[in-house]
Amino acid sequence: MYTKLFYALLLTCLTSYTSLSQSKALSTNSRKAESLYYKAEEYVKARDFDRALNTLADAVEKDPNFGEAYLKAAHLNRMMGRKAATYENLQKGLSLLPYSPAYVNSYFDLADLYFERGEYSKARENFEAFLKSKTKNARLVDFARQQLKTIEFAQEAMQHPVDFSPVRMPDAINKFGLQYFPSTTADQRQFIYTARAGTRPEQDENIYVSQWQEGEWQLPVSISEAINSAANEGAATISGDGKTLVFTSCNRADTQGDCDLYISFRTGNEWSVPKNMGVTVNSTAWESQPSLSADGRTLYFTSTRAGGVGKEDIWVTYRNDDSSWLQPVNLGESINSKGRDMAPFIHVSGNTLYFVSDGHQGLGGLDVFMSSLVKGKHWEDPKNMGYPLNTHADEGSLFITPDNRTGYYSRQEVTDAGAATIQLYSFDVPVVWKSKSNSTYAQGRVFDADTKKPLEAVVQLYDVTVDSLLQQVKSDRISGEYTVVLTEGKQYALYVSAPKHLTNSLSFDYTSNKALTPVALDVYLKPIKSGAAVVLSNLFFDTGKYELGRNSKTELDKVITFLRQNKEVKIEISGHTDDVGSGRDNQVLSERRAKSVADYITSNGIGNERIRSKGYGESKPVQPNTSEEKRSQNRRIEMQVL
Repeated sequence: MYTKLFYALLLTCLTSYTSLSQSKALSTNSRKAESLYYKAEEYVKARDFDRALNTLADAVEKDPNFGEAYLKAAHLNRMMGRKAATYENLQKGLSLLPYSPAYVNSYFDLADLYFERGEYSKARENFEAFLKSKTKNARLVDFARQQLKTIEFAQEAMQHPVDFSPVRMPDAINKFGLQYFPSTTADQRQFIYTARAGTRPEQDENIYVSQWQEGEWQLPVSISEAINSAANEGAATISGDGKTLVFTSCNRADTQGDCDLYISFRTGNEWSVPKNMGVTVNSTAWESQPSLSADGRTLYFTSTRAGGVGKEDIWVTYRNDDSSWLQPVNLGESINSKGRDMAPFIHVSGNTLYFVSDGHQGLGGLDVFMSSLVKGKHWEDPKNMGYPLNTHADEGSLFITPDNRTGYYSRQEVTDAGAATIQLYSFDVPVVWKSKSNSTYAQGRVFDADTKKPLEAVVQLYDVTVDSLLQQVKSDRISGEYTVVLTEGKQYALYVSAPKHLTNSLSFDYTSNKALTPVALDVYLKPIKSGAAVVLSNLFFDTGKYELGRNSKTELDKVITFLRQNKEVKIEISGHTDDVGSGRDNQVLSERRAKSVADYITSNGIGNERIRSKGYGESKPVQPNTSEEKRSQNRRIEMQVL
């Protein structure tokens, strides 16, 4: 679809209306009106447009049905940028005159003005009249035909509206003249957005945060004096744990291009001084509108850099373990069109992308679209999110919470005093707009098991079914806090590790359809010393069997990595069972399971002298064998430092 900018530039290049009097007799029977019309033409040639308009007004006063005079006035008003007057004169003039190819430009202009107002039926009539004139301007013909397709799509969408009922957010949030780009942390306790008091140059953009307390959003405050400055700070995104912030800023001393992306990290309650993300991520073009994955290691953003599909495209980059970022990759033609594709938002589940575009089939202007990731490899064709979210006007970005229940978005409005404003709204997410998966979070603190002091630790979340690292975050070195996102349909292994400590492994099984609920989980890491032991929570055996399941690989490789990093450590792998079955059978089973684990480790380069296996059967329960839940805790494999 052609953009409105292109269309506006194209229209300014059109030749002036041909003097209607030279091609056919005028419709008026008033000699005074006709004389005034010709007088107005003389003023036009002299470039005295205001006098020409006044003279045309005198002409229609003499003959209110003088169609050509209205069209001439419309043409002059369009040249002078007076859209409302252009609209009124075109409507009046064309309503008084029979169809004629001579009015081809008037049909086109009025069609577009009707379209801008969402008057699709009238826009259709005038675009069809324009095409009927058989104009030779191929670009305008293509544009008109595309607009007719848009009108057809829009009218069909309006016949099947989505159940969408937005509610204006409270005054505490909408306290500024303009507020937009909303987002929350994974636990939905912090609401982050961009705002400015007004549009004057001194009223710059800043990033604000509001806390959810006592059942309501509190008054927003500046996210940090280290981040907000005299420059514009806008279009921000925050990681699920609230510890990584990426935002757009323009005109800073270290800016690479028009606008760049900057990054800041939170430790305790303090944000670091933002750093430009560098020449790998930023180019000499415009970068903005970032969206971080839940763990802050994948970044989607908008850029006008070379190598894209259209003018504004959506790109993605990934963070390495050393905190550097890979060269951004264009999302390709499944997402990016030849038009504008902007304002990406990646749901915390990682499998649904929302963005705005005027290049995919929509209702006019920028519409909101969604796309799902297929088998973790490619994005499906975007789906228009329908009416009434999308209209003939430009729409902004939106945000949907991890549990798919609540959405936030901004929309332009006019106050009672006639001032332009942008307000934030919340809404219950319709089923058709929900991400492919619901998500929740695990949240807690990491401590040293002996000193009980907070620890900075690496927290990794794996999908054990495919042995894939899904998220990696760090616990806060001051508070020990961490947050990871859990998405339905997966079996997770959570690993928490810190130097000079045993790695702790935890298991979350969300493969069933049970309701997702947040998990509060503090983790205590044991220092490496003789006698320290941990349960290897993500080893899997069939009932009564000792062969390791394929989904045990993630856990086994973590043990091997630990032993390679701590070459002086020797361990015992011990097997334990519950009391179901005979004691002898349980003893043999525990021995064989422990040996299976030890054999895997030694077969991967760990010396036999560093590891031994032993079975304890049902002799060392950690819980009474009085329920299946407690028995499951007794069926375990432990690793103990010798």
